[in-house]
Amino acid sequence: MYLRAALYIRVSTEDQAKEGFSIPAQLKRLQSYCKARGWEIAGEYIDSGYSGRDVKRPAYQKMMQEKDNWDVIVVLKMDRIHRNSKNFATMMEDLRKWGKEFNSMQESFDTTSAIGRFVMDIIQRIAQLESEQIGERVKMGMMQKARKGKGYLGFGVPYGYNYQDGQLVPIETEQQVIKKIFEWYLTGLSLNDISERLNAMGIPTKKGRRWKKGTVGKILSNPLYCGFIKWDNLIVKAPHQRSVSVELFNAAQEMKRIRRRTTNLKNDSGIVYHEETGVVID
Repeated sequence: MYLRAALYIRVSTEDQAKEGFSIPAQLKRLQSYCKARGWEIAGEYIDSGYSGRDVKRPAYQKMMQEKDNWDVIVVLKMDRIHRNSKNFATMMEDLRKWGKEFNSMQESFDTTSAIGRFVMDIIQRIAQLESEQIGERVKMGMMQKARKGKGYLGFGVPYGYNYQDGQLVPIETEQQVIKKIFEWYLTGLSLNDISERLNAMGIPTKKGRRWKKGTVGKILSNPLYCGFIKWDNLIVKAPHQRSVSVELFNAAQEMKRIRRRTTNLKNDSGIVYHEETGVVID
């Protein structure tokens, strides 16, 4: 059967070093497979450094937008396209609605037969189980690291620091901004006032963007800036240099409580909305 094939290739950071999962290796095998099946390659869609649990991959999204250009999606292995059974099921539902097919080369399954669809669903669920087990092991490792106070546990580098050799290294110019944020807040400026002042001063965020009140609020609420690391419900002292004292941090938390208490929001039924915040005890 003549089909127009969309080749989809994904590698995560860990996959880069694995033989057979590199971009050139996947591409070469898929091209040879399509040639042997007599299928025309209508497009090659490559996502590098993306998790299989994330559907917001640029090449994946582009492939779906260009669905009129192809008849079948071809992957080397099923976990290359999705590691979550719900996301996979959603994709398969869309493909059926569009009259498209799916083919996984390594498992030798496609959607042209009932048995292929059934076995494909089983394999996808096994892939999800493996992914969840990896996630559980990572979480356990992070909790152990937190208990021992061995360093930063977050995802992404926080404002005020660089990440070097497993530790947070302060950036003096950004540290000064953090101190100003706490001081301004305690003098009575709102989150919006502070974000507008930073933008007027031409000071960018960590990602080079404009400040928003939510960004300021996260800094004021993060115990990392007074020398602690929070993981789930665990708070421990950390080895990095603190930006502000514990006393200043706690004063900001108390100020937030006072402001919330004096500006309680009421809906039409008269129900009061009030959110408590915690403090760090050194």
